[in-house]
Order: sequence, then C-alpha cells, then structure tokens
Amino acid sequence: MADKKVVLVVCGEADVNGGGSATKKFMKKTCTFAGYDNAGIAAEAAKIEGAATVAADGVAKVFEEDGAFAIVELGNVDADALEAALALIADAADRRTLLVLATDAGLYVGGLGINKKAGTIERSVVAADIVASVCYVADLVVPADCMGGVLYQALKDPNMKLKEIGKLKEAIGRMEVALQRDNREPWDKHDCA
Repeated sequence: MADKKVVLVVCGEADVNGGGSATKKFMKKTCTFAGYDNAGIAAEAAKIEGAATVAADGVAKVFEEDGAFAIVELGNVDADALEAALALIADAADRRTLLVLATDAGLYVGGLGINKKAGTIERSVVAADIVASVCYVADLVVPADCMGGVLYQALKDPNMKLKEIGKLKEAIGRMEVALQRDNREPWDKHDCA
C-alpha cells in the first residue's frame, strides 16, 4: 500500500454546505481557495503518473492495489450524492491521505499536510497548481509540462520537504557510523593494550 495517498474529487455544481456527517466532517478540516477555476482539472490530473480515474466506490481498490492517486469525477451533484461519495472515500482514506474537492464554487483541500486553520485563502488557483501541489505533498512525479505552483499557503509546514531531507541525512549518518563500527578488525574493537 502506498505511503502517501491522494483523492481528487471533481464536481461541477455541488452543495458543500448541505449533506450529512461525512461532508460536514470534511468541510470542518479543510482549507478553501475561493478564486478557483475548475476548468480542465480532471485532464491535468490524469497526466500524473499512476493516476486512476474511478467511481467513489473504487477508491479503496486503487489503494489496495498500491495506487497512490485516485480521481473521482462526479459532475453536478446535490448534497446527498456528494455525501454518499465522501462517505465512501472517507472509508478508504486514512491519516496519510490528501483529499481535494474541486467544484465550480471553490477548491477545498484537507488531510495530509494541510493547515485546516488557514480558512479561506484569497489566491487564484488553476488546474496546474493543484497538480503541482498534489505531487509535492504526496511525493508523486510531476508531469513534465506542469507549469503550476505549489499552494504553500494551505500547508501546515511549507518546509516539510527540507525537514524530510534533513531526517534522511541524519539517518544515513547513523547508518554510516554503525557500518564503520561493524567493519573494524576484532583487535580494534577492544582497548586491552
């Protein structure tokens, strides 16, 4: 199973303020971008290597088969249809899942690495920005023709990649010390002389 996972839900018109517990739970933990252009997001996101376009009930299967990125296209939906889709997705997701809801009314991002306290961010966002951000957070390969910018305003820690690299360097240093300690001759291990 993939370490970090992403679900992109693409809607046209969607009632995000109605619905049941799954919708309310998701909206409570999201960062919102009001200046969002919903055009072409599904096509741009499909360019990411390993992207799988599925129905809401197929997200769990994507993750079981070691996929890391699922795209769910809903079209125009009412509150009940959105609630049903988000409930299925929530069952398949875990704490290491980034969930992006792209609607005509705005962009809602929650889950892995997202600062839910950021609230509504006034920034214009296009499909390429979402692709760049998804790849950045979930360690996916960025498509060669992607011209978007990462949505750093929504992240808990904009320097998270630098910190991950620092942790890896520390781990490598500890491994090198352990290997040097194990490669000494038996008479070098003891100071008996």
